[in-house]
Amino acid sequence: MIKDEVLNYFNDKNCVVTGGTGLIGREVVKMLADAGANVRSVSLDKLEVHPKAEHVFGDLTDFNFCQEMTKDMDAVFHVAGIKGSINVTKEKPASFFVPLLMMNTNMLEAARRNNVEKVVYTSSIGAYSPAEVFHEDDHDPSKPPMDMFPGWAKRMAEMQVEAYQIQYGLKNFAVTRPCNVYGPGDNFDPENAMVIPSLMYRVHNGENPLKVWGDGSAIRDFAFSRDAAEGVILAAYHGTKGSFVNLASGTGVSIKELVETLAEVVGFAYEFDVSKDSGFPRRVMDISRAQEWIDYNPTTSLKDGLKETWEWFLENQNEFEKKQNYFKD
Repeated sequence: MIKDEVLNYFNDKNCVVTGGTGLIGREVVKMLADAGANVRSVSLDKLEVHPKAEHVFGDLTDFNFCQEMTKDMDAVFHVAGIKGSINVTKEKPASFFVPLLMMNTNMLEAARRNNVEKVVYTSSIGAYSPAEVFHEDDHDPSKPPMDMFPGWAKRMAEMQVEAYQIQYGLKNFAVTRPCNVYGPGDNFDPENAMVIPSLMYRVHNGENPLKVWGDGSAIRDFAFSRDAAEGVILAAYHGTKGSFVNLASGTGVSIKELVETLAEVVGFAYEFDVSKDSGFPRRVMDISRAQEWIDYNPTTSLKDGLKETWEWFLENQNEFEKKQNYFKD
């Protein structure tokens, strides 16, 4: 939970949240609006997520638009991104790379030019080079990221923030790297959904038994969206000391455990296809820096997070149709 002193800081502050209808962004919007901030949510999705927020439909690849959105703002939460499955990342890299570069460059530069007091940029675990456990101090910028095109786009924005520090001495830009985030508002488009929404969609649409690739031994780090959103707000408030912090659960969960836990929540039959590749054996984030620097404390259990996500999905199954789809030809 975020301490009251943090939320009270944003009371009556002018805040803009890019990607405010997305997985993390909508939770940031809700927390800020409930704290009394004047919130502007910017997105290409035809959605509204909070009655107290101003919802602006607009394209962040337009620099003039970004300047307009950041004018007279006290805080910018640049959470907008592009989410898709591994296959989509490989097959349509330009759909990730080009818009991400443009959005990130424009929003960060607009925030700088408009002298925004606090800015936080949400990067990604994909900006790391392959490893089993990701520590911020182990990051080597000379090694390529594990998610090649989106990873480089995320890194370029991080370098932009670093360039501002070097040239202008700016210390008001914070950076976070979230892991695999899931929750209400996730992308349930069956064509490009990530692992948890993909599993839920297939279960709901009658796949029986649910077939899971691999033997279930691969270990991943899954963070609930509300916990990640708290980390983003905390990073904006405390700052990240010219570097970045990981946002994750800090606990590795095997795909087998994930499927078993989801089955407890929903109830379905499943089987593992051991003829398929299980993927990289282990990917977990160390969150000790975030705990120390920004008082980050994720509290949502996997079971509770899956339950809340499933219940939201049942009531919002077609929301993805109202979202911007970067992968349509």
